[in-house]
Amino acid sequence: MHEGGPRRLHRSAGTGEDAPGAEPSCDDLQAGAVEDALTGAGAYGAMVYLRSRDRRSLMLSTVAGLPVGALEPFRRVAVQGALPGPLAYRSGRTVHLAGAEDSLRRFPQLLVGLPYAFASAYVPVTGADETYGVLCALWPATPDGVPAAARRHLRRTARRLGGDLDRLVARGEAVEGRRTVAELPWPPAPTLRVGLFDLDLRTRALEVDDTVRAILGLPPGAHGEAESLARVLAATIDPDDLPRLRNALGRAAHTSLFPPLRLRFKDGAGRVRTVQIWGQVRDGVSGDATGPHLTGAVLDAGTAAAAAQAVERLRRGVFSLDPDGRVDYVNLGSELLLASRREELLGRRLWEALPWLADPAVEDRHLAAVISRQPTAFLARRPPDSWLAFSLYPDAHGMTGTVVAGDHPAAARHTRGRSPGHQAAGAHAGRPHPADAPAVAPAGARYADALAAEPAGAPGPGAGAGAIYHLLRLASAMSEAVSVREVCAVVAEQILPAFGGQEVAIYLAEESRLRLALQVGYPEGFLDPFEGTPVQARLPGAEALATGVPIFFASVDELAGSYPGIALDQMCAWAFLPLMASGRPVGSCILGFDEPHTFTSEERAVLTALCGLIAQALERARLYDAEFALARGLQQALLPHALPRLKGVGIAARYLPGTRGMEIGGDWYDTIVTPRGLCLVVGDVEGHSVAAAGVMGQLRSAVRAFVASGHPPGEVLALLNRLLPDLDSQLLASCCLVELDPSSGRASGVRAGHLPPVLRHPDGHTEVLELGGGVLLGVDPEACYPVEELTLAPGSVLALYTDGLVERPGTSIDRGIDGLRAVLERSDTPSLESLADRLLAETLPPGNRADDVAVLLARLDG
Repeated sequence: MHEGGPRRLHRSAGTGEDAPGAEPSCDDLQAGAVEDALTGAGAYGAMVYLRSRDRRSLMLSTVAGLPVGALEPFRRVAVQGALPGPLAYRSGRTVHLAGAEDSLRRFPQLLVGLPYAFASAYVPVTGADETYGVLCALWPATPDGVPAAARRHLRRTARRLGGDLDRLVARGEAVEGRRTVAELPWPPAPTLRVGLFDLDLRTRALEVDDTVRAILGLPPGAHGEAESLARVLAATIDPDDLPRLRNALGRAAHTSLFPPLRLRFKDGAGRVRTVQIWGQVRDGVSGDATGPHLTGAVLDAGTAAAAAQAVERLRRGVFSLDPDGRVDYVNLGSELLLASRREELLGRRLWEALPWLADPAVEDRHLAAVISRQPTAFLARRPPDSWLAFSLYPDAHGMTGTVVAGDHPAAARHTRGRSPGHQAAGAHAGRPHPADAPAVAPAGARYADALAAEPAGAPGPGAGAGAIYHLLRLASAMSEAVSVREVCAVVAEQILPAFGGQEVAIYLAEESRLRLALQVGYPEGFLDPFEGTPVQARLPGAEALATGVPIFFASVDELAGSYPGIALDQMCAWAFLPLMASGRPVGSCILGFDEPHTFTSEERAVLTALCGLIAQALERARLYDAEFALARGLQQALLPHALPRLKGVGIAARYLPGTRGMEIGGDWYDTIVTPRGLCLVVGDVEGHSVAAAGVMGQLRSAVRAFVASGHPPGEVLALLNRLLPDLDSQLLASCCLVELDPSSGRASGVRAGHLPPVLRHPDGHTEVLELGGGVLLGVDPEACYPVEELTLAPGSVLALYTDGLVERPGTSIDRGIDGLRAVLERSDTPSLESLADRLLAETLPPGNRADDVAVLLARLDG
């Protein structure tokens, strides 16, 4: 994994050596932590993210073992984002991902940008009082993920870094992310050794450095020590090469010319090695005894030269890529197969140098090898009809590739008729393939497919995977947002970190005026004067919407020059983007940057495409909000508008609709005053639909009619059970009915497949009332519902509820009822309304609710 181990990565800037006595900088501390993660935790890549100045983003600050370009989509991530690094930062806990399946299950947005097989761990960098960022590391994907020992080492490293950063802050230095990333090299084991020498051609006095001594197998000596050339040569140079050396030295003394020499010598172990010697003759200093000098270098190439010659003889193509994917070597076989001279390939990426490889799938295969550190392969067609099989073999220092001629009829059939730029096929990373016959799969170009599906104005293939990732990530997040509020929250979370902005505002066009829907980062009250601006106003946000053309300003002078007198805050660059959906104006999106910012063509294209996604999502969300309000209004109309006031008993009720989806449910509650006292009813029709709500309304009306007619509770449910099939809805329902006499405390209760009520006694202890009854309504028309009698003491509280209050995915409903009992036991409040609020607050989970909730409380006052 780390051939030969790393050299020291932690150096003082500008010297290449550790600075003794100097206080370490923030960069030094990060470099040490990253090095420790690579060497101590066995990772092949590590990075440090630091919080941004505004605390809304995590910014990639230091990286080693991976090229920064491979992490381009994740150079800046939102603190509130659905990614493992931000989660570790927010929670203060380690996040461990065993591989691609684990990532897909827990963090699908991570695989949108890095759909490759690797294991990873993310550890918060926390000091005494605050969290500075996250330390991340990558390992090869295995079934068990990252070993526990490696995770412990990573946590120790992160804690140590947090403590060091605390001391840095105590010295008054800032710890925050920056726009530039420190990419630490991972030095390869040296394959060449070069030493320097100086030879007096008259006296034969020789001075050599320690490297030459190591090459020749001599013990180290002091610089400047003169040695007899004859003694050195006699001990090391092959006797057959001595005549050539003497002739060369003689020519150099007379003609000042020294041709390069290849000499054989015996090292200290007696092995014969070959070195190359280059030199230049210079005259001695006038007036002294020193004659002309030969100064030069001794090169020990080891087996490199022979290896290069051997590779050049192969007819198979062999090439080498640096960590960024640029070609730094190609052999003759590659030139012939790729039909391109090496001068045209060196220093360029293959997909940039060869038009027929300009497919995002090729870059995707390269990234797969870089990120997963596993061999990968792909098949491509070189026009007019030559198929070539490529294999990539990565390590810490770059990548070796091979290319051979191949024939893949299945792939040819699959790609027939497609342009050469879309005829690359990728094999999954992590599956090594023999170089002679790389395993390939039919075309599976994820990014190519994404590009083909992009809306007008989206970046083309030249935009790169990073730009495409921003589109895909926002689209993924937008797919989960259903309301205007949720869409705006996604925009604030995604756009600012992705582009480094500090302010964002979204205006919606309503009745020919712009209404503010979102603002983040603006000074308080700054946008108030712009509320209700006509869409035809002479303002950049309005004009961008009216023309459908985005407007960019790289500086304050540009904006002030185009719109004299416009109100300005502390921002220095702006993007005013129209939100258009199907040609209709939806609103405007405004981005502000705190430094002058020149918008590249790629940024403009990506921002335009993103705003197309935002506009479509907002248009859909506005329709949803309108339909949601209509549906909720219908449901509320079917529930009681007011609770009756009755002497001796207090009543409180709550109803909360589910927060996901806009279908209405069938939960209901009711209170009916009868000559015998008070009848309490809670019911639930299965499903979430208009049909369920309609059945709920009919059942509620029927219960009121049966109770008003004087039927006892058991008969009410029996009649309701026979009525439900006549409604022709094919739906089932549950119901709980309790009739209470406030003057005596006597009650009659019955259930039809409903959850049992919970009774809180005056002394505070609670009891689950397993009332009698029968099956769900609508199951058996002949079912009977026997009634159970009970007596309530003054001060008792009776709680009737639906399953939305106590049912949780993956947890038994009994556990939810126990939680409800616990809340009732510790809630000693004289206000029934406060008790109802507390029940909801302490039993319902934060965030979204999948089901409706109905609660009906009654307290016997005596």
